[in-house]
Amino acid sequence: MNNHIRWGITADAHDAALAVFKGNDIAFAAHAERSSGKKNDAYLNESLIAQALEFGEPTEVHWYETPWLKKMRQLRAGQYSTAFNKPSPSKTLSALGIDNHVINHRHHASHAAAGYYTSPYRDAAVLVIDSIGEFETLTLWEGRDRTLKKRFSQSYPNSLGLWYSAMTQRIGLKPNEDEYILMGWAAVGDPNKYKDKIYNDFIVPMKRGEMSVKFKRNLHRGCRDWAPELNSVQDYADIAAGVQAVYEEIFTHLCVEASLLVNSKNIVLMGGCALNCVANSIAHKFFKGVWIMPNPGDAGSSIGCVLDHTREFVEFNNPYLGYNIPGSYPVNAALKELQNTGMVGVASGRAEFGPRALGNRSLLADPRGKSMQDLVNTVKQRQAFRPFAPVIKEEYLHEYFDMPQGVHSSPFMQFVGRTKRPDLYPAITHIDGTSRVQTVNKIQNPGLYNLLDKWQAEGNGPMLLNTSLNIKGEPMVDNELDAKRWTEQYNVTVVTTDDK
Repeated sequence: MNNHIRWGITADAHDAALAVFKGNDIAFAAHAERSSGKKNDAYLNESLIAQALEFGEPTEVHWYETPWLKKMRQLRAGQYSTAFNKPSPSKTLSALGIDNHVINHRHHASHAAAGYYTSPYRDAAVLVIDSIGEFETLTLWEGRDRTLKKRFSQSYPNSLGLWYSAMTQRIGLKPNEDEYILMGWAAVGDPNKYKDKIYNDFIVPMKRGEMSVKFKRNLHRGCRDWAPELNSVQDYADIAAGVQAVYEEIFTHLCVEASLLVNSKNIVLMGGCALNCVANSIAHKFFKGVWIMPNPGDAGSSIGCVLDHTREFVEFNNPYLGYNIPGSYPVNAALKELQNTGMVGVASGRAEFGPRALGNRSLLADPRGKSMQDLVNTVKQRQAFRPFAPVIKEEYLHEYFDMPQGVHSSPFMQFVGRTKRPDLYPAITHIDGTSRVQTVNKIQNPGLYNLLDKWQAEGNGPMLLNTSLNIKGEPMVDNELDAKRWTEQYNVTVVTTDDK
């Protein structure tokens, strides 16, 4: 029924999100944090509901997981207050004026559907790795002929995602939020120094022919007691490097086993662990096609739970699905500011759905200056080692970056490549010589492409530094008021349109 308006919802855990489908098309999708201003906000809010209602009243409402099954796992884990005190999805929505019947889905099924039905493949292995669903922590699915068949499942407490988050907490970072900082910090450390210790202390040796990844302890409550003698900044960097190295070894094992269990040349990666762009490149060694939905974590399951119901493929050409700032893309205004100061904020068109800023809510800068990385990190109030991504015209990708085999474009900033000219572009080159690359063409984001084209025409090269338009610990700029506040508070001009 093409007149259906279906809502998909992720909420009451972390990073709440709401997606709206009109018929089989995604009309809107946004994170609750963008309208509330609270990073990783777990709860829906009236502003987000109002934005969704602009597309009409929902005829169906889908929830990304099964609450009663999740409560069972919480009780098993000793989380009694969480299990008994959290309201039902129906009560959550009723408090916001939405009284529809709520259709529940399984957590990993929502992940798998979000990946498979937005992918360009009709046959694929679908690998889902996250911290925890209801009970499941790792699943492999076979996608074929519009259906998803589960081929493997692993359950709590064995969890690759929980382990990575626990190690994030162990080095002084915030779990379920700062895992990407651990990934970036790893480049500063020695991966061999503690790799064997980490593996031996936490991982049960993996076996060929088995997909299981088992752990020697339950990491749900963290591992802050592990190796307390390792407490210097350099120790933390070396731990991060060891953790990333172990993760990549495990991920390689999973890719091998997936290729043996599912007869396909394609793989879809989903779950929060699919944001590990350093490891993602490994999948290209075993599969010809690799697809990662631009929002592979729980928020993306607001789309996935609907697709788990409809089982219809959708065209996912770009992730610009959120709040709309109207007007033409500010090509000339941004170019002028880049010429004058070397840095500009852009808030234009529809906001990105997902954790990456891809041109519509971006802080852009000249990537050539040796001091630019420090300057942008200072503005964003981040650690000095934190790297930045380049956005480059797609046709110049291989001229400036050595990408993994099979990667000819990277529109969603999901893979890393080695920078061929770190001497010319130090601001987008990480300490290990790599960059998390975003490519853009005339179709995906014509305004951003036009800006790069004009920037290049003035002799500046075909790329810019691109990072999210936010301060550490805050969500990205969402609307016009956010953009104005950013300009006033951080002394960085944010442009929204070229229209007068």
